[in-house]
Amino acid sequence: MIVRPRKAHSVTTLLFALKGSIVPIIWPRVAYTMLLSLAVVVAERHGLAVGFTLNAAPLTLLGLTLAIFLGFRNNVAYQRWWEGRTLWGDLLIASRNLARQTRAFMPSLDEARHRELVNGLIGFAHALRHHLRGSSPDADLARWLPAEAREKVLASANRPNALLGFLGVSYARAARDAGIDSMLLVEMDHELNQLSRTFGGCERIKGTPIPFAYILLLHRTVHVYCFMLPFCLIGPLGWLTPLAVGILAYTFFGLDAIGEQIEDPFDLLPNDLPLDAMSRTIERDLLSLQGASDLPPPLEPQDFVLL
Repeated sequence: MIVRPRKAHSVTTLLFALKGSIVPIIWPRVAYTMLLSLAVVVAERHGLAVGFTLNAAPLTLLGLTLAIFLGFRNNVAYQRWWEGRTLWGDLLIASRNLARQTRAFMPSLDEARHRELVNGLIGFAHALRHHLRGSSPDADLARWLPAEAREKVLASANRPNALLGFLGVSYARAARDAGIDSMLLVEMDHELNQLSRTFGGCERIKGTPIPFAYILLLHRTVHVYCFMLPFCLIGPLGWLTPLAVGILAYTFFGLDAIGEQIEDPFDLLPNDLPLDAMSRTIERDLLSLQGASDLPPPLEPQDFVLL
């Protein structure tokens, strides 16, 4: 996720910043449309393209349709991005609640058992992050899970699900050993269920892309529209046609590319969610609830990108 100080949003930054901008992705397409526009202008000036010029009516009608398509697609993509952020916020809340309840409801457990339960919650956050990004959780799970549990989790096809099962068994056994009231166990099971709902919600977003037929229609319409631009603008704008086409192409190609980036909010692109930083926040908060003072530092943006 791009993180910039608010006071750094100067005119120079807004006009020329490339980090976090969509320009590095779409510039070949924008350059192509501008070169096409220049070729049309040169051909028109030599009397070769007069018969191919168009009036503004088709451009207006197609542009209106395209704006509706892009607006709908970007709303859907942002909704997916925001739902992903909400789910990870719920994960943080449920993890804090469970860590607090572990201390408050089971004071008779020894320190090692408390630490094992809370460390399992930290491991679940890391396992979920790796599961969504398709990376290996071996190093992180080695830090937070006992060897036997780690081997079983790593052997599973769905590691967060296996770890959630381990947490359920561990909390039930700890509750029996501590002799706590069944109502308190229900409260802890409610938070475990919230972890499961969060996990399922993230999998739903990850495993359900926007329908390809819709994306294909949108891509084709954007390219057709940008191809028509120089033929519609050459009459009133003349040599300024490539500049106008470049600005319009930047807008439409940019909106299309932004929607494509954020429709999978768990990826590693600059505008995706900072799952590494959120996992570190969960880690710090849960260690703090255990009374730890030597906490890992929060992750900071690198070149304005927070992973």
